[in-house]
Amino acid sequence: MAILPDFPAESGTLLLPGPAGALEVAVDPPEADVDARPLVAIVCHPLPTEGGTMHNKVVTMAARALRESGATTVRFNFRGTGQSEGAFDNGDGELDDLRAVAAWVRAQRPGDTLWLAGFSFGAYVSLRAAAELRPALLISIAPPAGRWDFEAITLPTMPWLVIQGEADEVVEPQAVYDWLEESGAQAELVRMPDTSHFFHRKLIDLRGAIKHGVHAYLPAANG
Repeated sequence: MAILPDFPAESGTLLLPGPAGALEVAVDPPEADVDARPLVAIVCHPLPTEGGTMHNKVVTMAARALRESGATTVRFNFRGTGQSEGAFDNGDGELDDLRAVAAWVRAQRPGDTLWLAGFSFGAYVSLRAAAELRPALLISIAPPAGRWDFEAITLPTMPWLVIQGEADEVVEPQAVYDWLEESGAQAELVRMPDTSHFFHRKLIDLRGAIKHGVHAYLPAANG
């Protein structure tokens, strides 16, 4: 039985035993000038085979927006990315990676609320995990409908924020809108005009959309 690392009190990275070997994990506490909340948000990164890592600008901006809202954030590299061991597994093994990270967070911070967020491929993986992991809130940024099998996804029943750029050149925006409408998904959809897949020159707008979208669901501040 692998010994699991303690949850760090300060910003830092660690190696967490995962299903395919070590997983590289980055933990960051809430911003110093906001009220900390009993909340941990896991943010999943885009497609590793196209250069996606936990250091992606959309991922780090999403995490920043959540920390500015009082959350502790956890980013991690899927298997085969950065210092994470293993090899890319088309979303199946990556789902197991997310399960392992979420289990560690819940074991280490049992009193905290858990949120899941993901960008592109990370949105696909976190969507697949939502029915099982039951986060209190799900955030899907540019969910890649039309690129991955969304038919088999069990629709989230928890509060769900979807943010989609209207000029996305990787994920067809209409495919996302059609999937949400045809599936009967109960999601709060934020359409961002003139916004590409990687939110070039729109990262500050993304930060604002996330902070505005999650505000109503924040647990009461600690203390």
